[in-house]
Amino acid sequence: MRHLMSPLDFTTSELEKLFDLASEIEKNPKKFSTICNGKILATCFYEPSTRTRLSFESAMYHLGGNVLGFSDAASSSASKGESVSDTIRMISCYADICAIRHPKEGAPMVASGKSSIPVINAGDGGHQHPTQTLTDLLTIRSMKGRLSQFTIGLCGDLKFGRTVHSLINALIRYPDIQFIFISPEELKIPDYIREDVLEKNNIPYKEFVRLEDCIGDLDLLYMTRVQRERFFNEEEYIRLKDFYILDKNKMALAKKDMLVLHPLPRVNEISVEVDDDARAVYFKQVQYGVYVRMALILTLLELL
Repeated sequence: MRHLMSPLDFTTSELEKLFDLASEIEKNPKKFSTICNGKILATCFYEPSTRTRLSFESAMYHLGGNVLGFSDAASSSASKGESVSDTIRMISCYADICAIRHPKEGAPMVASGKSSIPVINAGDGGHQHPTQTLTDLLTIRSMKGRLSQFTIGLCGDLKFGRTVHSLINALIRYPDIQFIFISPEELKIPDYIREDVLEKNNIPYKEFVRLEDCIGDLDLLYMTRVQRERFFNEEEYIRLKDFYILDKNKMALAKKDMLVLHPLPRVNEISVEVDDDARAVYFKQVQYGVYVRMALILTLLELL
């Protein structure tokens, strides 16, 4: 039995097989529409989510399975003080596989240690978000045709952004990747990512404050929102939330084939005027997220 706690839980060759399966699902969804008949996915979300939770549920329904779970800690026995360990032991009696999101880093790992069913980390605090990373990688591979030899800019909240941290960890395993980090001083990439991941592995990177100063060098731009829920100080959040806004003027400085990705939800950091630009692929990302989660469920349940 396997769990998914980090994108690094799968080797790059295993990821290729997963992405090949996701691409096959995209081309021929009917072939997979009944493969999870009789199987149940539990979605245990201790903090709010729209895309991730609904994407998991959509994936399971498209495979012919069923879903149960909760979308808020207040509507679960966590509000009565039940531990994650006890919850997953109980869920293991009801379901065949579980996706868990929790505000505390490491909570899904604790759950996986007590579970008798596969557990998927659907986001833990500011730490990891592996299925979003799988979505990002599949999007890049599908749209660019490769997962190597490009310069990617990551813009916005690089300090608290778990999607950013997961993506960096995943991409360093591919050849000729260069990172450009664009953020205000207060939201720079954490030291442990800079020192233990990038510098330790001799990965080239540059840091900028202004997006205009580097957007022309990018093959991919990964925008992120400033996350209100990660701030302890409302004034700091208000001061930084509109620090970056990608608009038509900035897009005019970019390469003709640069792609714009975003894990969503979007707040103000991408103007709606960019949505009609062919380079904006963040809503295609959402669809790829369903395909890759379908492939992941099938892989962890060993149904192929």
